[in-house]
Amino acid sequence: MSLQLLSILVTIALALAGFGVTYVNQLRLARRKEYLDLVNLRLNEFYGPLYVSSNASAIAFDALRRKLGRDHVFADRSHPDEPALREWKIWLTEVFMPLNDFREDLILRKSYLIREQEMPDCLLRFVAHAAAYKAVVKKWKDGDFSDVLSIIDFPAELDVYASQSYGELKREQMALIHGALNRPLERAGEGASHRGRGPQGAGRSAPGR
Repeated sequence: MSLQLLSILVTIALALAGFGVTYVNQLRLARRKEYLDLVNLRLNEFYGPLYVSSNASAIAFDALRRKLGRDHVFADRSHPDEPALREWKIWLTEVFMPLNDFREDLILRKSYLIREQEMPDCLLRFVAHAAAYKAVVKKWKDGDFSDVLSIIDFPAELDVYASQSYGELKREQMALIHGALNRPLERAGEGASHRGRGPQGAGRSAPGR
C-alpha cells in the first residue's frame, strides 16, 4: 500500500470519526434541549402555578386562624360559633373558592403535564374537595347554612406534593441550563489544548495514564 493511499485512508477515517463524534454530540444536545423544554413547560404551565396558588392558600388560611386566635376555624364544626361563621363566609367565597377554582381548573386542563405515570391521589382528592365546596356555597345562596365545610377534607399532602415537585423541577432546570452553557466552554478548552500540543505529542497518552 502506497504512502499516498494510506494518507487518503487515514484522512477519510478521521473525517468519519469526526462526523460520528459531531453527530452523537448534536443528538445528545438535542435530547437535552427536548427535556429542558419539557421541564420548562411543566414548571410554567402546571407545577409553578400549582405551587404558588397552594402556598397562597396556605398563607391565607394561617392568617385567618391567627385572626380568629385558634388552630381551627371552628371549635365545633357541627355547631359553628357566629363570629367565626361570619368570617368564614367572607374568606371562603372571596379568598379560598377563587384559589380552589383556579387549582381545580389547572388540574383538569393540565394533568397531562404531571410527572407520574398515574394521577397522584392528592390531586384527585383536591378536585373532589373543591367540587364539594360548590355545593356548600350554593346552599348558602339559597339561605341554607346547615353546612359550612366541604364533606371531603382538604388533602394536606397537596401542599407537600406541589412544593417538592416544583423544587425538584427547578433543580433539574438549573442543571440542564448550566450543562448546556458549560458545553461551549468545554469545547473551547479542548480546542486550545489540542492546539497547544507539538507534533511529537500527537497520539501520546498523558503521563501517569
